[in-house]
Amino acid sequence: MISKKMDITIPTGLEARPVAMLVQVASRFDSSVYIECENKKVNAKSIMGMMSLALPAGTEIGVTVDGADEADAMAAIEDYLCGK
Repeated sequence: MISKKMDITIPTGLEARPVAMLVQVASRFDSSVYIECENKKVNAKSIMGMMSLALPAGTEIGVTVDGADEADAMAAIEDYLCGK
């Protein structure tokens, strides 16, 4: 299991379209992916869970990935959220 803090740099934050894209990125991997912010932890593969967070740009979140392809999953999530 690996965890990392990161800031959302998507200009619009995580509104409907960016959330859908994040869910697609997370769903490409077998590992479980969780996003945590302000004591709320949701499955990044759940579009409804991610929408419930309503995260604006600049928000610091915690990402936890656990599974066989966790390193690749974390890199892909960070690339998407941080615009790398």
